[in-house]
Amino acid sequence: MQFATRLDNVETSAIRELFKLLGTPGIISFAGGFPDGALFDVEGLKEASARALDEEPGGALQYGATEGYEPLRAQLSAFMKTKGAEVDPAGLIVTTGSQQALDLLGKTLISPGDKVIVEGPTFLATIQCFRLYGAQLISAPIDADGVRTDELEKLIAEHRPKFVYLIPTFGNPSGAMLSLERRRKVLELAVKYDTVVVEDDPYGELYFGAPPPPSILALTQEVPGSRERVVHCGSLSKVLSPGLRIGWMIGPPELLAKATMCKQFSDAHTSTFAHATAAQYLWSGRMPATLAHVREVYAGRAQAMGAALRRELGDAISFEQPGGGLFFWARLTGAHGKLQDANVLARRAIEKLVAFVPGAPFFAEKPDVATLRLSFATANVEKIEEGIARLGQALDA
Repeated sequence: MQFATRLDNVETSAIRELFKLLGTPGIISFAGGFPDGALFDVEGLKEASARALDEEPGGALQYGATEGYEPLRAQLSAFMKTKGAEVDPAGLIVTTGSQQALDLLGKTLISPGDKVIVEGPTFLATIQCFRLYGAQLISAPIDADGVRTDELEKLIAEHRPKFVYLIPTFGNPSGAMLSLERRRKVLELAVKYDTVVVEDDPYGELYFGAPPPPSILALTQEVPGSRERVVHCGSLSKVLSPGLRIGWMIGPPELLAKATMCKQFSDAHTSTFAHATAAQYLWSGRMPATLAHVREVYAGRAQAMGAALRRELGDAISFEQPGGGLFFWARLTGAHGKLQDANVLARRAIEKLVAFVPGAPFFAEKPDVATLRLSFATANVEKIEEGIARLGQALDA
């Protein structure tokens, strides 16, 4: 077959390929970025879906508006208000997970050859999606406080990108949280250079201690002229259920109009039954208790993983203890002559029946082969301790 030339710019996800190896009995996986299915509020979702069918079966089962089911848009608007962002229901569209929001950004904003700044490292699917539409990706360096805004400004001034894409709160894969000072600076840069900033926020509710700083979207009220330059993508996948495929995009009206048109070409609309179920769930008031439970469980697992990494790998690995999200981002130091290539370690680890994701694919430029991502979300404390012990054995092999 003669395939579209745009496919020359992308390749199969390294993570999806790794999943093919995970069917081996007894394997402990830290590879996937999945929430723990055992934490889903099944009873709450049962009640919500039943109410959706009882109260408005026609709306739940019929075709719907491309922009999304109106009651859900109202509930998402209220949800964003609890996070400090005033959003009119008409100012957001519902997407098939936040991944579709990224695809719609690619369709509406990226022409072949356009420059887009991303964090280095960043979400692998973002790299693939934006490259599919012909973007030239430029990496902005990060540290424990998120993207380095001094370096970001230099890159914006030099490249004049179509937009800047950030995961400021517990990023994937970095786990980093952009400081309040840097969030304000990002908005100032958006105004100064007339640059669009895309804030992807699927993990912002998964904090383990004090809540994170306000979102970039919420902070636009403090920086005049910044609101029309910010696009915010949200999701219920990591906090409620990925199977619902509920995400949303908030942005300027002209962008949402173009994105809605492109969404019509793709799927007409996201599942109205899922919309109605999510709307009823948010209306029920169960979300705060669900989030509190999820945070408590994940916080314990993150603590267990950090302690196990220090105990089993010592100074052969370096990392920042995450304050939320789903991931550890670590780097092999090569101390005492030990292995410093995460790709080699990944192969050895599979032999020891433990899996993680090497970090190199998360870089749009200059991949660091010493890095790796570990997810603590789906393994209990006992499995985490056993899996990290196996990882230590693989490093010593």
